[in-house]
Amino acid sequence: MYTNDVAYVQRYYQNIINTLDKFYPSITSSTTNLITKGLGVSGGYGDYAFLPRSGPVTYYNALYVLALKNAASIATYLGNTDDASRWTARAQNVSAAINQYNFDSSVGAFFDGTCGSDTNYCSTHAQDGNSLAIVSGAVSSKSSRALSALSYLSSNNARPYGNSFYDNDVLSGGFSQRVYAFISYFEIQARFITGQADSALEEIRRLYGWMASHDPEITQWEGIGDNGTPYEGSYTSHAHGWATGIVPLCSNYLLGVQPTGPGFSSYSIKPMPGDLSWARGVVPTPSGPITVSWNSDVQHGFFYLSSSAPAGTTGSIYVPVANSSVPVYVDGQRAWDGQSSVGFNAQFVQGEGYVGVNIEDGDNHIVTVGYAGPSS
Repeated sequence: MYTNDVAYVQRYYQNIINTLDKFYPSITSSTTNLITKGLGVSGGYGDYAFLPRSGPVTYYNALYVLALKNAASIATYLGNTDDASRWTARAQNVSAAINQYNFDSSVGAFFDGTCGSDTNYCSTHAQDGNSLAIVSGAVSSKSSRALSALSYLSSNNARPYGNSFYDNDVLSGGFSQRVYAFISYFEIQARFITGQADSALEEIRRLYGWMASHDPEITQWEGIGDNGTPYEGSYTSHAHGWATGIVPLCSNYLLGVQPTGPGFSSYSIKPMPGDLSWARGVVPTPSGPITVSWNSDVQHGFFYLSSSAPAGTTGSIYVPVANSSVPVYVDGQRAWDGQSSVGFNAQFVQGEGYVGVNIEDGDNHIVTVGYAGPSS
């Protein structure tokens, strides 16, 4: 989606088939439809941070759903409709199983898995599984269950230096105080996806603000431990690639740019401003840059967005509105009159508070809310 490297996909397509149709079924429980650590060859080490997980781990299964959906998208692009249908159906089955077996209704969050040889779920809930259940779509971002899981993380995992990756120390000592920016990326992403931009920004400020105000102040850490110290002392990397999720968070959600077609042949611009008043940036694509600049005046109900994209691309631009009665303009021309579309195939996105317009060229465009604004 980001590079349009079709040759790469074609070269490794058989690997996708082998992984999804041979390996994962070999470690899937026939009773639950969940991949289960301990079945087949899956019992050994196979996790970041050497986590002693076992059983039908939510994190693994949510990643499985994400892999199946992405593979189905690739298969569709290549014209392999049978593969796409099979993987889409399996993603739905695994999603249903995650919700049936792994949700702990007593706290409103997903279990991590089982503990050691115990076949019962243990009373611990991980940041990664709860976040990726939402990111993967295993649980609907509009559901009360998704909101409940994120609320649980806010209440039980919040630390002055970010959100810990476990709610307690059941699995191992110190886990309730350890923060990984790597895993926090998925939680912050889930907050944006569920429309909670304010809480996403609050967590960004707490986590990245801590690293920005502590030695060396200009890099992202591998992990943060008790009282906000480097979690492995002098062995901790202070410039770690897996902690740089702030970059796609800003590009994909604050600026709002995401590919909807291979290589950004089509794209979406949907800013989620939260309490920010402006943002601007450039997103590189194989055909050239997409530039975006927006300003938000929440108090007066105004929003101004300027964008440009490469020639030959098409896009959808979404701007936040207080309600469906607010008019939206494109280059000074009314596109949404407060009731219906009068241009650019404008649509009000019910339940999200956005009006979307279609852009059929790569020219510069200005989209405004509440007033006509300047033309492009």
